[in-house]
Amino acid sequence: MSSTKKITITGLSILLLTMFSACSAEVGSEQWCADMKAKPKGDWTSNEAADYAKHCIF
Repeated sequence: MSSTKKITITGLSILLLTMFSACSAEVGSEQWCADMKAKPKGDWTSNEAADYAKHCIF
């Protein structure tokens, strides 16, 4: 594999990871609280439940 192809694949991989990580709202933000409120409680992780209580209730 040529070095140009390796650089291109690496760059595209970084770009995709950045795009997907930017999709979720920051924990504790108004958007995150609204998203969690809409999400079924049975699908919450224990960390999400604790963060929701900490940031959205209190």
